[in-house]
Amino acid sequence: MQTKGPIGVFDSGYGGLTVLRDIVNRLPQYDYLYLGDNARAPYGNRSFETVYHYTLDCVKWFFSQGCSLVILACNTASAKALRTIQQKDLPQLAPGKRVLGVIRPTAEVIGKYSITGEVGVLATQGTVNSGSYLMETAKFFPELKVYQEACPMWVPLVENNEYKNDGADYFIRKNLDDIFEQGEKIDVLLLACTHYPLLREKIEEYMPIDVTLVSQGEIVAESLDDYLKRHPEIESACSREGKRSFYTTDSTSDFDNHARVFYGEDVQSNHVDLKV
Repeated sequence: MQTKGPIGVFDSGYGGLTVLRDIVNRLPQYDYLYLGDNARAPYGNRSFETVYHYTLDCVKWFFSQGCSLVILACNTASAKALRTIQQKDLPQLAPGKRVLGVIRPTAEVIGKYSITGEVGVLATQGTVNSGSYLMETAKFFPELKVYQEACPMWVPLVENNEYKNDGADYFIRKNLDDIFEQGEKIDVLLLACTHYPLLREKIEEYMPIDVTLVSQGEIVAESLDDYLKRHPEIESACSREGKRSFYTTDSTSDFDNHARVFYGEDVQSNHVDLKV
């Protein structure tokens, strides 16, 4: 008899909780296991090799907890580690299990939001440097013009609870000005970092009214729903008791304090030592 387990949701820190929130809203029947690698965050400015090894450590942990499906709810991990894990590690490590990211499902639909054919991607430096959005979007919308803007101050603003204060306005306005200088016809802005939805109100305050702001959570949730319907062999391995468990590689009290902001409700996390 097949052993069932939760769906794993991974992020380098807290941001993936915004994705988990949307997934749970759409698919509440499943069990979910969240891990934030807070002890080694942030991933955004680390090398491809480091992000790959850190992400693989966490994927192995999810598998040890009985997960047959792991979602990398982290743009940096999806950009720098996902493909190598899928192609190199999974065939030997766990050929019957799957690891999915957030970039491809976003790239599959982002062009549908645009009328002008120009899209702006707001992301961490690591995601921008990877070029993953440029490559993936070109597969589905080859005529779409995609502009990228790294926003290195946005994550610290959120994690230090400064995102609602006046100091955040300068950096948001600066990065928006920079990306619209790249493409004057941009009519879609993608928040390509799971922290950025918390800045949504301020971003909307400074962007043109005819521009559509897109967050990834709902896109990823819809894509996961579709994936499970198309892959019954994976869906049948996912337990359905509506349980949510939260783990962090760092302080549980610090994680719990931040988590409410991202997840929208109180959580009680557990500590895990990956011993790496």
